[in-house]
Amino acid sequence: MQRFMVERRLRDVHVRLVRAREELAVLDEQLAAVSEEAEDARLRSLVAETPLAAHEYTEVQRHVDAMVRARAALRATVEGLERRRDELLMNVGDGG
Repeated sequence: MQRFMVERRLRDVHVRLVRAREELAVLDEQLAAVSEEAEDARLRSLVAETPLAAHEYTEVQRHVDAMVRARAALRATVEGLERRRDELLMNVGDGG
């Protein structure tokens, strides 16, 4: 592959990787907050022992579960971009 094409792809992967890492950092912050809220709801549910409290906990926990799945998918994207970046860097290092 020609060197300029490799460098162009490398820049594209870099931009996508930076963006994905930023999204992951934001998602981690949101997940921490929602997880804390879920723990609070769980404790309220245990103390209150009411169907409403149990329902509130279930709803918040569903959000946590969805965010955990989204985080795993985003982390896989980051890992894939890192692998692609490393492959491209090897191509640049080999003279393209």
